[in-house]
This record gives sequence, C-alpha cells and structure tokens, in this order.
Amino acid sequence: MSNRAVLEVIALDAEDAVAAQAGGADRLELVTDMAADGLTPSRETFAAIRSAVDIPLRVMLRVADGFAAGDIDVLVGKAREMREAGADEFVFGFLDGEGHADLVAVERLVAELDGCRWTFHRAIDRAVDRDALRKQLADLPGLDTFLTAGSPDGVDSGIPVLLAEAARTGEPGYEAQVLVGGGLHLRHLPRLRAAGIDAVHIGGAARPGGWSGPVDAAAVREWREALDA
Repeated sequence: MSNRAVLEVIALDAEDAVAAQAGGADRLELVTDMAADGLTPSRETFAAIRSAVDIPLRVMLRVADGFAAGDIDVLVGKAREMREAGADEFVFGFLDGEGHADLVAVERLVAELDGCRWTFHRAIDRAVDRDALRKQLADLPGLDTFLTAGSPDGVDSGIPVLLAEAARTGEPGYEAQVLVGGGLHLRHLPRLRAAGIDAVHIGGAARPGGWSGPVDAAAVREWREALDA
C-alpha cells in the first residue's frame, strides 16, 4: 500500500460509501449539504457509514458555508460528538476576515481532537499567503494533509502552484501530504503524478448523475485505474 496513490471520495451516506469502497477508494470524506459546500454530517450518518465500510473516514467539521469558523463552541461540540461516536480523522480549515489562518478556531479544534489526524481543506486556496499559512500551521498536532486545487478557481488554474509546492515537499510547512481536489479531471493526473503528487480527492467526478445522484463504483474505479497506471 505504501506507494499506492491515495484516492479520497466524498460520501454523503452509506450507499455512497459502499460504492466508493467497491470502486477502490482508500478513504472517504464525510459531509452533508453540498449546496453549502459540505458541512458536518449527523452522528447517525457517521455511524451508518462506519458500519458499512472499513476504510478510513475523514469527517468534515464545518457549521456554515464559507471559510469563517462561525461559532467556535458549536464546532468544538460537533468535534466532541463525532469523537464520542468513534470518528478519529477530520477535515477543517478556517480563515479570518483578512484571509489569514484563523488560529484561534483551528487550535481550539486541534486541542479537542487530541492528536487525531486531520486535513486543512481548501480554505488554503482563499488565503492571502499560502506559504505563511502553511508555516503557521506546520507544528499543529495531527495535521497531515492539505486539500487544495492550487487556486480558488480549481485545478486548471492551480496546476502551476501545485507543482511548485510539490517541489518543496519536506521543507518547513510542506511536510503534510498534498491532496489535490477541486475541479480535478482525469487529464490532470499525469502531470500531478509526474510531480510526485500521490493523493487526489473527488466529489462530483464520482457521480455521473450529479450531486442529486449516488456515487458510482464504476466512476471511482476509472479514477483508481488512472491513478495506478
């Protein structure tokens, strides 16, 4: 498994989760309400998915659309509830009004998660200074992944940034794995893989029928095969 690229798929329910695992997903990102770009799912949904599949699950911690944290106490409560339900991997990321990392919110959550692994998500693509954000977050316990398209406009625009950041792997602030997602297409994979990027994240690409339809195992398998080629 060590040199196999990671394929993460968004799952909204147990049906999605089963199809994604069948198609070759390595990990799932669990969210609800894609109209708001993905919020924290219910405890019941998490439990149903956890009992349906045996691959790692990263649970979104987000209570409102946008990249502001909102009510931090509510967020911390969600984190606690999910931990009690058995969740042990998470996804979150918040910016302050100036476009810098909201360290107050992030550090409150990190303290609550007590060493759990987590992804800082696409808030990085809206940050005023990506490099500064990475260095600010570098020493936080559990941070092992950045989900990014390289640009707020998606991977098409962000490829130069993704390739430049991949070349800095191992530098301070660049130890976490780059998980590429956001307007990602199969045609992007050869350039990303050649640059050493070994993790991708798909949402709509796993759903030929759009967000109103379920994850399709065959669509996931197409990505698995392309990544492994």
